[in-house]
Amino acid sequence: MITIQLDGRPHEVHEGCTLAALVEALGHTANAVGTAVDGVFVPRDRRADLALREGAAVLFFQPIVGG
Repeated sequence: MITIQLDGRPHEVHEGCTLAALVEALGHTANAVGTAVDGVFVPRDRRADLALREGAAVLFFQPIVGG
């Protein structure tokens, strides 16, 4: 297990956990939540390729749609 910071709070995940797996494990629909890791926006299509590391700062946010 490793510890990440999820929305500013410690959260344990299995080593090798991807951002996509974390989104799913927390019950979010992939297109219903925006994500950033260490202050960098991560698009939905890149989440499966991003393995989380010890101490990573993960932020979930509501995507804003406008026009």
